[in-house]
Amino acid sequence: MIVLLSPVWIIAAFLIAFEDGGSPLLSQKRVGRHKKVFYCYKLRTMHTETKHVASHDASTSQITKIGKVLRKTGLDELPQLLNIIKGDMNFVGPRPCLPSQSELIAAREAEGVFEIRPGVTGLAQIQGVDMSEPAKLAAIDSKYVRNRTFLMDLKIIRATLGGKGSGDAIKSDS
Repeated sequence: MIVLLSPVWIIAAFLIAFEDGGSPLLSQKRVGRHKKVFYCYKLRTMHTETKHVASHDASTSQITKIGKVLRKTGLDELPQLLNIIKGDMNFVGPRPCLPSQSELIAAREAEGVFEIRPGVTGLAQIQGVDMSEPAKLAAIDSKYVRNRTFLMDLKIIRATLGGKGSGDAIKSDS
């Protein structure tokens, strides 16, 4: 997949660097399996001066023009293929959170969510639940952990490719 998608990745990286300068690749600490912290890779969609916060704590003015396209299409997640190769993530699983999201970490720990690797997409994402609702997210993630099957993963991937799940909500500036 990396080879097939590398032209898209290269074009997106060029457009990010051209529009806003700086590195097109974002490396951000996230909490993974057994609460182990790892670096999650993404194509940068926010301006270079934006602090590392959860998406639902950011505002639309912090997103670049190319970033809006990358987020809408999910192409900002392409570098996470490297996380899959490294063994930090799976294609499907609970989305990894920031170490600063203590309420979500506590809720997920109580639900046993950290027993599996996080995913590029997940059940909560296709249901439209993001990290701004920690208890609800942890409950859905737990449901996935308890009931996951290969067929369920295929359905989640198909729904994701079909446009379900738009990532974390961004606060409107208006």
